[in-house]
Amino acid sequence: MLKGKKIVLGITGSIAAYKACLIIRGLIRQGAEVQVVITPAGKEFITPITLSALTSKPVISEFFSGRDGSWHSHVDLGLWADAMLIAPATASTIGKMAHGIADNMLITTYLSMKAPVFVAPAMDLDMFAHPSTQENLSTLRQRGNHIIEPTSGELASHLVGKGRMEEPEEIIRQLDDFFHEKDLQGRRILITAGPTYEKIDPVRFIGNYSSGKMGIALAEECAKRGAEVEFVSGPIQLRPRHTNVHVTPVESARQMHEAATRLFPTCQAGILCAAVADFTPASVAEEKIKREGDDLVLRLCPTQDIAKALGQMKRPDQRLVGFALETNDEAQHAKAKLAKKNLDFIVLNSLRDKEAGFQFDTNKVTLISASGEKAFPLKPKTEVAGDIVDELSKLL
Repeated sequence: MLKGKKIVLGITGSIAAYKACLIIRGLIRQGAEVQVVITPAGKEFITPITLSALTSKPVISEFFSGRDGSWHSHVDLGLWADAMLIAPATASTIGKMAHGIADNMLITTYLSMKAPVFVAPAMDLDMFAHPSTQENLSTLRQRGNHIIEPTSGELASHLVGKGRMEEPEEIIRQLDDFFHEKDLQGRRILITAGPTYEKIDPVRFIGNYSSGKMGIALAEECAKRGAEVEFVSGPIQLRPRHTNVHVTPVESARQMHEAATRLFPTCQAGILCAAVADFTPASVAEEKIKREGDDLVLRLCPTQDIAKALGQMKRPDQRLVGFALETNDEAQHAKAKLAKKNLDFIVLNSLRDKEAGFQFDTNKVTLISASGEKAFPLKPKTEVAGDIVDELSKLL
C-alpha cells in the first residue's frame, strides 16, 4: 500500500544512519517516492551523494540552497508528504521535537508536517532509559506520533536491543501496515499453514515440501487489514511478525485438527492453506528403526480431514476458504473439493506451473467458487495473498 506514497525521510546523527539506505531502497521497491531531509550531524555519518543517488532527488539539509537567495520550504514539504519517517532519531532530535526547538531543517519540517509522523529511536541504553528521553517519547506519543521501537513490550524489553533502531524491513512493514485498508477490522480469522510431520519413529517422519510462505503472506495481509489472526502452523522456519497474529505451533495432522476445530468457532472466517498429510503411520516405533532385511513396509491410515470437519461446523455467518494443490485434472478436482467440504471458494494451484507452489516466493492461482472462476497470473505470494483476501472480504 506504499505505491505512490510520498515519504519524507529524516536522518539524524546516529551510527544507525547507514540503515537509512536500506529503508530508502525498501520504500522505493514498494513504489514510494522518498525525499531525504538530513541534519548537519547526520551528514557526518552518511553522505548526501549516496542518499541522492538512491532517491534520485537532491538531499535537503540547509534552509538555503545557495547564496542566490533560494531556499527550501519546510511548509511545502509538510504539504507534499503522505508521511514523515525519522529514522534514525537521536535523543537530541527527539528532545527538540518534543519541545519545538526548530534549529535545523529537519525540525522545522516536522513542525510543519500535516501528515502522520513515524519516529524510530536510535541511541545507547542509558540515553534511551533516561527519564528525559522517556518523557520526550511520551510527549510525542500523546501528540499522535507513531514511535517505532525494536519490541512492543515494556521498557525492560529494550534491554537486549540497548536502544537500537528497529530493523529497516520492520520499519517499512509498519508504514505499509498504516496505509493498508482496514476492511477486516474487528474480524477474527483462522489460518492454517505449513506441512505436517507424521512420525515413523523418533527420528523419521512422513511430510512434504511446504515452506508455509503462502500462509504467512495471508496472515500478514489479514493482520494489516485489521483482523486478529489465529495462525495454526506446522513445522516451518519462518513466522509472521505482525502483532495481530497469534501463532499456535503444531506438528502432526491430529494436532492441527485439534487446534483448528477448537479455534474456528470463535472466528468469522478460516483460510486452510496448510499442506496437511493425508496419511499417517498406523503405529510409531518407540526406538529408531534399524536397517534389517530388503524392505520396510509401513501401514498408513487416513488422517482427519480438517477442511471437511470445519465445513460441517461452519455457521451461516462464517466463511471458509480451502486450497487445492493438484497435478492433473486440476479444475475438476478443485470443484469436487469445493462442494464436498462446504467451502465458500477454493484456491487452486498446480505443480505444473513453473515457480508456483512449494518453496517458491511466487504463486499462480485460480479462485473457484459456485459462481465462477477467477484466474490470476504468476505473482509474488504477498500479492496473491491480497487477491485472496480481497475475495474473502467481499463475503464478510
